[in-house]
Amino acid sequence: MKNFTAVQFKVWLTDIIFDIVGASLYAVGVHMFTAPNHIAPGGVTGIATIVNYLWGIPIGTVSLLINIPLLFLSFQLLGKSMTVKTLKSVLVMSLVLDVMGIFLPPYTKNPLLAALFGGVGIGAGLALIFMRGATTGGTDIVARLLQRKFPYLPIGRAMLMVDCVVLITSSFVYQQLESALYGLITIFTCSRVLDSLLYGVDVGKMVLVISEKSEEISKVIIHDLDRGATLLAGKGAYSGNDKYVVLSAVRKNQFHKLKNMVYDVDPRAFIIVAEAGEIMGEGFKPIQSNQK
Repeated sequence: MKNFTAVQFKVWLTDIIFDIVGASLYAVGVHMFTAPNHIAPGGVTGIATIVNYLWGIPIGTVSLLINIPLLFLSFQLLGKSMTVKTLKSVLVMSLVLDVMGIFLPPYTKNPLLAALFGGVGIGAGLALIFMRGATTGGTDIVARLLQRKFPYLPIGRAMLMVDCVVLITSSFVYQQLESALYGLITIFTCSRVLDSLLYGVDVGKMVLVISEKSEEISKVIIHDLDRGATLLAGKGAYSGNDKYVVLSAVRKNQFHKLKNMVYDVDPRAFIIVAEAGEIMGEGFKPIQSNQK
């Protein structure tokens, strides 16, 4: 029981650290770059930014108030575990946003740079929080629900889809089209940074090797490259001969070495290479269970 408690505490502490660092990056993106330049970065924070502009209510406080009913939705649709993690992240995010908003100096010299760097800060902050299996509430919950229905839809793109209404609203509130255009740049930058940090480290190459020495090639990949390999039963359409096809997934920086290994074993080997947008499993991104 003591070991279980220690492990649970370590996980909880790691989650909190990721939340604080992620929320800090998020706050930098909002208070230094987007809010001072009348840019609503989409989602609940975008709505909170507009409310802050109209009535002066702190952005973190407004975000927390908007998230309360969405957390009930999260509890019903995403389960208790996800909701507890989201509530923790929402509380940390709201607190950090309001505290850091007092100290962070605004940048207002170049709205385009503000839109870009605001998107980088927001995207990097969200990525750190998402890495621990939580969300910051708001449209993040909606994006998670969309991804449950469409599992191949990246989170960043799902959030981009649900944030457009805030952009249109911001152009009317700030009475300038540029606010919506800069907001679009921020959201696009945020989605690219978010997807790159979440999925980029797991991007690699899927390699198919057709050779008369498939078994020997697979052993070289396993022992010398320390990567897995699978032998797929195949049959030559022209020759009619039975043979094995080697299937392996490697990181991009390993492909050149794999290619040389294959041709050292069989100079006549036929290699097919495809981009793998995300690789999950041993040696890559760990598989997370969706069970509640």
